[in-house]
Amino acid sequence: MPTLLLVRHGRSTANSAGILAGWTPGVDLDDTGRAQAAALPERLAGLPIARLVSSPLERCRQTLEPLAAARPELAAPALDERLGECHYGDWTGRPLAELAGEPLWRTVQDHASAAAFPGGESLRALSHRTVDAVREWNDKIAVDHGPDALWVAATHGDVIKAIVADALGLHLDHFQRISVEPCSVTAIRYTPHRPYLLRLGDTGSLAALAPRPHGHSAGDDAVVGGETGTATTA
Repeated sequence: MPTLLLVRHGRSTANSAGILAGWTPGVDLDDTGRAQAAALPERLAGLPIARLVSSPLERCRQTLEPLAAARPELAAPALDERLGECHYGDWTGRPLAELAGEPLWRTVQDHASAAAFPGGESLRALSHRTVDAVREWNDKIAVDHGPDALWVAATHGDVIKAIVADALGLHLDHFQRISVEPCSVTAIRYTPHRPYLLRLGDTGSLAALAPRPHGHSAGDDAVVGGETGTATTA
């Protein structure tokens, strides 16, 4: 089955300001984020990427722009709202330092499955829509490009953490234990029996993720080698 490369968007102006951006329009990459995005094509050089998919939010689309320019043979990135950021409702646009004093903050950190943002969505809903999205895309890409295809989805910190938790069979209450830095790459290979986490929050070279020669790929029983988090935000 295909391998999914989850790219967290590069550092944004909201990240550097410590603001919970959510779906606020006009949140762009900052200078560091643009440099991170510019380095992405080289990091993914040599990987036969079949498809680009993105959250519709500007910071994710901007992160993929250098990669799309370097791969003119690929179709333009498909935008999927299901890969968009969590709808934080009344928390949107507020400083994280301020939100940390809210009673709900500890629920978000310690009991995510019970957390629902006032005027927004629950983290359970976030998990369901994003996992459904990547699994549907994975099936489509397997049909269109074959079982060894690699594809890229540019999205957000909490989205990636929720997808990783699902892939590892972790309860959603543990998803805040997962950390993904801006413009890091997390690789998951889905198989008929279970997913494998190949990389988590990788900020270096990804050349080893290139498909192996036919007949030498790891079997599904082989060992294969945040927005609202406490450290970083999406």
